[in-house]
Amino acid sequence: MNDSNIIQEFKVLGTTIEKFSMYYGIFLILWGVIISFISGSGSFTSYIPSFLGVPILVFSYLSIKFENKKKMLMHIVVIFGLLIFLGGIDFLRSLIGGNAFQNIWADISKIMMLTTGGYFTLQCIKSFIHARKNKQVTD
Repeated sequence: MNDSNIIQEFKVLGTTIEKFSMYYGIFLILWGVIISFISGSGSFTSYIPSFLGVPILVFSYLSIKFENKKKMLMHIVVIFGLLIFLGGIDFLRSLIGGNAFQNIWADISKIMMLTTGGYFTLQCIKSFIHARKNKQVTD
């Protein structure tokens, strides 16, 4: 068998995008819980990363479980990743407004959402491009 005919699956940090998405969902859930605990916040907003991590975890798991629905489920996952990135952009508003880090825990969470949400969304897009190219090769 010719190695050039083998189509490699897209990997992020050595794992499939579906598993990477599950790990990211777990990270977000833990982040919201831990930051809320450390900061002593009783605010609903401190749990926003956790609330957004749950659907990422669930839909990523389902995309592994139901291979025939993977495309649709992973598109749902990337929408949540994009929402996380967009939510993190709010940090720039406080930075421009001159009130950055008045609530350090909230701003650290926003920076985390901005950076990880951007990276996650980018990796999902790269995965979709990779899948599209591989589909064209196999057709």
